[in-house]
Amino acid sequence: MRKIYLDNLRWATVILVLIYHVCYIFNGLGIFGGIPDADTIAAFDAAASIVYPWFMVFLFVVAGMSARYSLQKRTTKQFLKERVQKLLVPSTLGLFVIHWITGYMNIKMGGALSSIPSFLIYPISVLSGIGPLWFIQLLFIFSCIIVLLKKLDKSDKLWDICGRANIIIILLLFFVVWGASFILNAPILTTYRFGIYFASFAIGYFILSHDEIQEQIEKIGIPALIAAFILAVFYTKTFYGTNFTEPACLQNWLTNIYLWITVIALLGFGKKFLNHKNNITEYLAKNSFGLYILHYPVLTVTCYILHYHTELASIWKYLFAIIIEFAATIIVNEIMKHIPFIRFLVLGYKKN
Repeated sequence: MRKIYLDNLRWATVILVLIYHVCYIFNGLGIFGGIPDADTIAAFDAAASIVYPWFMVFLFVVAGMSARYSLQKRTTKQFLKERVQKLLVPSTLGLFVIHWITGYMNIKMGGALSSIPSFLIYPISVLSGIGPLWFIQLLFIFSCIIVLLKKLDKSDKLWDICGRANIIIILLLFFVVWGASFILNAPILTTYRFGIYFASFAIGYFILSHDEIQEQIEKIGIPALIAAFILAVFYTKTFYGTNFTEPACLQNWLTNIYLWITVIALLGFGKKFLNHKNNITEYLAKNSFGLYILHYPVLTVTCYILHYHTELASIWKYLFAIIIEFAATIIVNEIMKHIPFIRFLVLGYKKN
């Protein structure tokens, strides 16, 4: 039976990613990748800081749970074939179709376009156009690792053992997540935090995919949510105005306990209150992957135009960027879904 609440949590988090990236591009904290002279608003910087520690960890946890459910219905061969089509193809070949725009706009906003020979602009734009696609690249790698572990543990003993965890052990997984934040972090491409993201994926796959454990988490959903709000206050008080993407923040014990309690709170709250659907939520659930894949090229163009070609007040730049990004990404997604071959390269869809 499909976990509707996970679908709802996934698309809601993807929308949060869309909003976060507006704050990121206009950030005033000197975080690499934004518009250098953006008219920033401190409240939006704070909002980006508050969600940054946990929202991608949460997506990896949900992805790990989903991978478990997927492998229960498919052979490993079918699973890997699907992952190649859905994850590897869009995050590699898709760069040549649309994501080169991300690379081009980043180069342009960084002021380096004039220093690149014209014949190299497209290939360099392709290579630097990964943007948020790092997430699905890591998902593909983690999926392959899970298949290998499944081969080594044919009787599924590890999953069975993990199913005996109680709520105390679930909460103490904070130490696993915190410890993982120190390992396998890429030195330059700081979004590639292999340690903490694989730990989150594996926890989702081996532990949180058990129905009994989800029921335990549901019981503490509201208290965990209250705790997450309190921790968010202490976290903001500690790191407000600093670069929240640096190790000093991301490897701090407070950041990691805040992110882990937030993950638990969202799962518990979602299971209790979000296990329903309607036409809108069904559409968003089916298209959240496309929205994630396609939003960044749309956003970079939108923010560039709003910043360099309008005289709008800062608040309107933020608001228009969010509205245009969301609406235009839906339109682009619908167009891409209906173009044969292109939909395969960009979205991993063989059929409409």
